[in-house]
Amino acid sequence: MTDRHHLLVQGGTFAAVGDGGDISGVRGGSSPDGLFVRDARHLSRWQLTVDGAVPEALTPVTDGDTARCVLVPRGGRDEPPAYTLFREQAVAEGSFVEALRVTSNRPTATTVRIAVTADADFTDQFELRSDHRTYAKTGVVRQRQVLDDGVEFSYRRGEWRSRTTVTSEPAPDGVEETGTGARRLVWTLDLEPHGSAELALRVAARPHGAAHEPHVPASPTAATERLLALEGEFAEGVPFPTGWPELAAACSRGLSDLAVLQVPATGPDGEELRVPAAGVPWFLTLLGRDALLTSLFALPYRPQLAAATLPALAATQAVEVGAGTVAQPGKIVHEVRHGELAHFGQVPYGRYYGSVDATPLFLVLLGAYTELTGDVALARRLEPNARAAIGWMLDHGGLTSRGYLVYRADGGGLANQNWKDSPGAICSADGSRPTGPVMAAGAQGYAYDALRRTAQLSRAVWGDEVYAALLEQAAADLRDRFQRDFWMSEHAFPALALDGEGRHVDALASDAGHLLWSGLLDKEYGEMVGRRLLAPDFFSGWGVRTLASGQPAYHPLSYHRGSVWPHDNALITLGLARYGLHDEARTVAHALVDAATAAGHRLPEVLAGYGRDTHAEPVPYPHACVRESRSAAAPLALLTAVGGA
Repeated sequence: MTDRHHLLVQGGTFAAVGDGGDISGVRGGSSPDGLFVRDARHLSRWQLTVDGAVPEALTPVTDGDTARCVLVPRGGRDEPPAYTLFREQAVAEGSFVEALRVTSNRPTATTVRIAVTADADFTDQFELRSDHRTYAKTGVVRQRQVLDDGVEFSYRRGEWRSRTTVTSEPAPDGVEETGTGARRLVWTLDLEPHGSAELALRVAARPHGAAHEPHVPASPTAATERLLALEGEFAEGVPFPTGWPELAAACSRGLSDLAVLQVPATGPDGEELRVPAAGVPWFLTLLGRDALLTSLFALPYRPQLAAATLPALAATQAVEVGAGTVAQPGKIVHEVRHGELAHFGQVPYGRYYGSVDATPLFLVLLGAYTELTGDVALARRLEPNARAAIGWMLDHGGLTSRGYLVYRADGGGLANQNWKDSPGAICSADGSRPTGPVMAAGAQGYAYDALRRTAQLSRAVWGDEVYAALLEQAAADLRDRFQRDFWMSEHAFPALALDGEGRHVDALASDAGHLLWSGLLDKEYGEMVGRRLLAPDFFSGWGVRTLASGQPAYHPLSYHRGSVWPHDNALITLGLARYGLHDEARTVAHALVDAATAAGHRLPEVLAGYGRDTHAEPVPYPHACVRESRSAAAPLALLTAVGGA
């Protein structure tokens, strides 16, 4: 993360703290600090003072599952610190815990006044994004109640209720008003010569709509032990490659991240599930495309992710048209939000369906899961959902009327609705944007694979030969159309998209590698595309760029027009292997593993597109999610594609 914030994550809860463990609550920037649960900030200030002054970090917080730092009062060389503070913090589901130990460095007894200023503003995450939008919130009631052992902050707006409770052991000597709405908890501690005293602080968040009261750990140590046990259990039994220790380390790191990036969801019958969240800080929630790709990458090793993701998405599948949410019958959800603004309809993302590719990917995962595990029960249970998804692709999705999956810009949501969903991501080589409906290349590959896999389910599980034959013919027709309409003979490469008039959107883009993964191209075209992706303008040395350099639209620090995405490259690597381009697959895999090794074996969401020939270390993308589920699962996809080579 940027802005010197350090992330602590557990399920649907994360905290971002500064170098000294404080939370300032300052708005703006790429990543605000605070304690966040279900899209709301439940702790917006958490600032420590000793004897009225802010201590400085002698040893600042480092990245990890526990935030630890050492603090001392500010002073000079001739005035050794009178005391040292040892601060330790961790999160669990719906909670934040801190252990604070202050040790005197004096040979005589002394008294120290410790204070923690706390506040909970309950701000929705969408209010904290730096897009300069504001949202009216009428009838809001905020309250602060002093408790015997702390303070409780509450928030009410109509039927919306949220609370944050701060308690400590020992109880504070007092809770003071600050004039800002925050409350200051104070302790006066008597220390023996070179003696110590400890405080245990616990924060419990109770967001609106939460199914359970939070279980607050007794200490950061207890929270960390629980987290390590979860990570160890999740990684147990995965066959890490012995001949490639760097890939093994990346897989291990990725599995640890996936273990903590699972958030609660509900299945069609109300059953409680745990599904992969997209990433932190902005997307600690269910995003259909992200959860599906993460589950596909992890499928050979952790099929339980798919077993939870599929019913969770079936439960949120659209059943009617919703103009504000881009919902259409049979469509798989793009994003699910639980925050206040979504609840009151001030943002469309409570259940938002602005994705052209989540629906075919749902079918791809269902087919792949059934084939790999032999679990036909899930395929039978979700047959109505799968048929509805096929119905969406053929009807509202555009396969029957336009011949391809089509999306139109959503004025209240996303302009682009494929995986490259930033404004301007779908563009011609000169940077110009298409007009009218858009037919993105990668989505057609997913549709082809979805039709074929669902045909196999229909024949083998549902016993419907007629439906299977219909889907197989639709897939064959799509393949023929695509190679006729998308292929740019002058570049020997497929277009990134077609515009509303069927004209090529001619940027040379990494999405072509997704066509290899889905098998949409015939062997000759596939081999040409695969080798072209390893040319120097595409391949940076750290991976394949989203857009080949040299085109006017290229920018190495653009989100989707020249950067390097690990999950994009994982799909490309799987596609290269599918077409027998094993040397090329190994080249991309080694580049990604090298990038992970340079960052503590963790792949970020996205890297800058600068070349390895001029930059010996991968250049970070400035606003990337550090923990992102697709990137965490990408090393597992590499393991599938190339083994331990």
